[in-house]
Amino acid sequence: MAAAALLIAVGIAVGALGSHALDNVLTARQLASLDTAADYQLFNSLGLLVVGFLMRADIGTGSGTDARLRVVAGALFLGILCFSGGIYLMLAGAPRLLGLVTPLGGVMLIGAWLLLAIVLWRPAR
Repeated sequence: MAAAALLIAVGIAVGALGSHALDNVLTARQLASLDTAADYQLFNSLGLLVVGFLMRADIGTGSGTDARLRVVAGALFLGILCFSGGIYLMLAGAPRLLGLVTPLGGVMLIGAWLLLAIVLWRPAR
């Protein structure tokens, strides 16, 4: 939950930086990419925060903290780092090859949300 809060703070800071300090430095396309990365970071970080609350409340677990929720949290965290972080690094001048982690992050995010749906639909027994 602390990681989610930190990611939310960073996402807000990146969004503000893009809107106020980088609007004359980056192209319109680059600003759109930055906005997408910040938006995905914020939305998925809020999801990570919700997963933390679910883990604390033992919702959908049956008995104790469900290991599946830990997997969801890990996939959300790594997905955010790979997807948004990959875009941020490329915009900062990192090699284009690093851009390969961005789709991997997207797949992790999709997988995390699908697994969360399964966890909530079919609680552990």
